[in-house]
Amino acid sequence: MSIETDSRFEKQLDAMIERIQACQHQKGVETCSACQSFIGCELRREYVTSVYNSMSKGDIGGFEF
Repeated sequence: MSIETDSRFEKQLDAMIERIQACQHQKGVETCSACQSFIGCELRREYVTSVYNSMSKGDIGGFEF
């Protein structure tokens, strides 16, 4: 796995963190779990996918810690 690929996943994660935090701020909650839209939230699903991709570097299966 190249450094560029690792960087791409980290940048995507950073962008998603900013979007999640902006949404939380807009809705006046500290965490997604405190939001009424938590179940079924598309932004939250995208965030979880981004976290998974960042941890697995896009590979299906295990993680690199």
